[in-house]
Amino acid sequence: MKSMTGYGSATTALGPRTLTVQVSSVNRKTLDLTVSLPDEWESLEPPIGTAVRSYATRGKVHVNIELTGRTGASEFAWDDDAIAEVLDQLADLAAKRGLTFTPTPELLWQVANAQRTQAELPDVDTARPMVLETLDAALRAFAAMRAKEGESLLVDFLSRTETLRRHAEVIAARAPQVAPAYREQLMKRLREAGLELDLDDERVLKEVALFADRCDLSEEITRFRSHLEQFITLLKSNGEIGREVNTTGAKANDLAISKHIIELKNELERIREQIANVE
Repeated sequence: MKSMTGYGSATTALGPRTLTVQVSSVNRKTLDLTVSLPDEWESLEPPIGTAVRSYATRGKVHVNIELTGRTGASEFAWDDDAIAEVLDQLADLAAKRGLTFTPTPELLWQVANAQRTQAELPDVDTARPMVLETLDAALRAFAAMRAKEGESLLVDFLSRTETLRRHAEVIAARAPQVAPAYREQLMKRLREAGLELDLDDERVLKEVALFADRCDLSEEITRFRSHLEQFITLLKSNGEIGREVNTTGAKANDLAISKHIIELKNELERIREQIANVE
């Protein structure tokens, strides 16, 4: 079992710069993959997608690939001609307005910074092996985190399964008492109404028998126990168990059982919410 929430990263040297790959994911019913990488490396998206799909089949997964650091003396190359042209334009503008133009160090930096050009990235064919290798390292870390969180979710599922089992056993123990209790209530109401009928009266026996048949929970309890015997079956058959709980609640006709049915439904809803978090 794996959590759909995870994160992994890896870095490596690519020439004089640092290549960083980050992989993260959150819940999503299907696999929704987005990739952020330099435009020059856009052709790497298909193999990146193939690599991600070998580690994840569900979740909103984002892969971020960036190259940082310096190519030599500077990350950027200065365009001296472009800087000079801007300064000349500023000087002409100042002269036309009768102003003295004396560039300050701050102005020179701003102009130079605006005119510099970023050094070219390694071409995609050169970068491809290192990008995919670093991606694989990030994906392994990503998968390890998802597996670790999945173990925690499994423990939670098992704990909730035991809670379901306890409620089911209480219901199973109470179920045989429902029909006799109904018979007692029926006779009490008849006596209060001034109708003295014998317990062996055919009409009483028929009414009690019909009630006992309507509130017979043996089939639902048997199925419920069967599902709880195997946790994986519980996950795959959550909808079926939900229907059995609903049927049990509808048939029980007993306040004590109804209270446990409510608890069962609450636990099943919590399990459904957690199932959305796993792959």
